[in-house]
Parts: sequence; structure tokens; C-alpha cells
Amino acid sequence: MSDDSWRAERARRVRAVLGFTARVVVESPRALVFRFGDVVRQFERIAWGTAPLVLIAGLSVGLVTWLQTRRLLVGYSLEATTPGILLVAVVVETGPLLAGLLLAGRVGAGLAAELGSMALTEELDAREALGARVILTLVAPRVLACVAAAPLLTILIDAAALVGGLVGESCWGSLSSEAFLARSFDYLKLADAIPATLKTAVFGVLIGIVACRAGLTAERSTDAVGRAATRGVVAAALAIFIANAALVPLIQAATAALDWNY
Repeated sequence: MSDDSWRAERARRVRAVLGFTARVVVESPRALVFRFGDVVRQFERIAWGTAPLVLIAGLSVGLVTWLQTRRLLVGYSLEATTPGILLVAVVVETGPLLAGLLLAGRVGAGLAAELGSMALTEELDAREALGARVILTLVAPRVLACVAAAPLLTILIDAAALVGGLVGESCWGSLSSEAFLARSFDYLKLADAIPATLKTAVFGVLIGIVACRAGLTAERSTDAVGRAATRGVVAAALAIFIANAALVPLIQAATAALDWNY
């Protein structure tokens, strides 16, 4: 393939992705009004299906972070600051990013495989023939469900991490449970916690759009459905990393411009 052909193909793919994204954005308000039941059902499936994984991951991250942080701080006689440092590290960055990646892994493959299977069995063609727009009836409800589930799962993983740190403190530390919980909020500010949690809604948008498109564009074979599921997970994870790197400086600049220090 020549350079010109390669550039033309890349430009065509970019236009296709942008066009698909624009159609989802346009149809989402209509889906929220006219397909609200589908949104709720997809939210229940996504949130409840991912919650156990998020809880286990949060407990593990909280315990391991407590162990590693306390080991470093003990040498400086600063072990009493471990709860505050742990909660800031989890709430501001580790929790949101991990929740997004877990959602991408758990839901990205499922959405891509589900829609790819619908394409394989010609269900999508049947829906279009009956006048049911695929974006409105299938894609937009799933994207909205991902948007709603991502912040909730982030709060869940933050809480689980706090419990994991509390378990570590109770087993090997010197602080009481009351002191641990009181010291946990020494350094955390709303200006850090709220934007960090809400940015995962963007992760939800990316996961839903990327995974759904991977399924809709899959070739009509069983092997292609499997490849679409893999592509949905990988592309969603990459999109989360890129979005996170772009959002963090924007959030920091916005909070500084608003003088949000509490």
C-alpha cells in the first residue's frame, strides 16, 4: 500500500469514527427519554456485573498500597500519615483509572461480542428493516449505561480500597479504626475528589462508543466476533489512557482558575 493510499484509508477511518460518535451523541438524549427502560436494564447489567470485580480489586489495591506506603513512611517516623496518603492516592488517580480499565475489560468485550453476534445472525438488518434505528435502540442505551456506571464503580472501588487499608492497619498497624478513618481525610479535598470521580464519565463514553463500534463493524463470522471483542477491550483501554492524560492537566487548570481549594 502506497503512502497516499495509507493516508486516505486512515482519514476514512477517522471520519467513520467521528461520524459514529456524532450520531451516538445526537441520539443519546432521545434514548434517555424514549428508551429509558433499556438504559436502566443495561445499567443494572453493567454495574452489577462489574461490581464484584471492582470490590475485590479495591480491597487488594487498598491493602497493598497501605503495606507499601507504610513501609516507606516508617523509616521517617511518619506512619501516622499513611491513611491520608493512601486515600489521596486512590481517590485522585488509582481508583478512577482502575475502575475505567476494569469496566473496559468486563464490559468492552461483552458489548463488542453482543453486537457482533447480532450482526452475524442478521438481527441488526432485521431491526433496520423494521424501522428500529440501531444507534437509538442498541448503542445509545449502552453508552449511557456506561456513563452512569463508571462514577458509581469508582466510588465503590475507592470505598473498598479504604476498607483494604483499614484491614492492613488493624492487622499490622498501630492506629485504631477510629483514628485511621479520621486521619484518612487529612489531605483529601473536594477539589481533588469530585473531578477525579466525574472524569470517569468520559471513560464510560469512550468504552461504550469504542466497544459498540467494534461489534457493529465486525465481519460476519464466528472468528470475527472474537476478534471484535478483543479489539473492543484493547481500543477502550488505550482510549482511557489517552483521555486520562489529557483530562488531568485540564482538570488541574480548571480548579486553579476557579480557585477551588477546599
